[in-house]
Amino acid sequence: MNAALAPARLRLGVNIDHVATVRNARGGDHPDPVRAAEIVAAMGADGITAHLREDRRHIRDEDIARIQASTDLPLNFEMAATDEMVEIALRHRPHAACIVPERREERTTEGGLDAAGQHNRLAPIVARLSDAGIRVSLFIAPEPRQIEAAMRLKAPVIELHTGEYAHADGEQRAAELKRIADMAALAARNGIEPHAGHGLTYDNVQAIAAIPQLAELNIGHYLIGEAIFTGLGPAVLRMRELMDAAR
Repeated sequence: MNAALAPARLRLGVNIDHVATVRNARGGDHPDPVRAAEIVAAMGADGITAHLREDRRHIRDEDIARIQASTDLPLNFEMAATDEMVEIALRHRPHAACIVPERREERTTEGGLDAAGQHNRLAPIVARLSDAGIRVSLFIAPEPRQIEAAMRLKAPVIELHTGEYAHADGEQRAAELKRIADMAALAARNGIEPHAGHGLTYDNVQAIAAIPQLAELNIGHYLIGEAIFTGLGPAVLRMRELMDAAR
């Protein structure tokens, strides 16, 4: 990617995990994350993100194939770096696989993947997924050593963790924003497509969306929360409008 050229349109990937979280709270089949995927597709989103966790706390195995069959949108399959998840990814062949850190006791993904410290573990996983035609992404903190690790691993995509930015205020937020922008530019200069996500809302998304090198934002929890009050379609449309206005 030429760092001087911004992507023509900043893509929006919608994470539908928490539709499944609500479903699983009482068991059964409602609300169905597949229906959410269909609504998101109809509202002009560019992709669907789903994280199949080790404990299956939201998305379940059978959801993956159903989501893929329900829409033509590309599926971004979030996964831990485990043999089980690699085999599942190879079986379903999603458009992309985003490798994320995962701990059973966490409520959501906390922090970025230590790609630098886990190179030897990640290298064969990245190679197997890439050889199968799956576009590999690494969910990492906006740090130079993690970008450099992604380069060594030959990952075509990174997703920069925006949680620190989202939870900061004032000068600290400005510093986090600059860090994200600098790392997006560093990735792009080295041929890696930068994405971003985590903790993004109507109130904080535009500064991130304005970073010219970013090609995609992945947003989930906030949109599903807003959907309770406005409906999923209007929530996605509003986020899309804010992102477009920022560019």
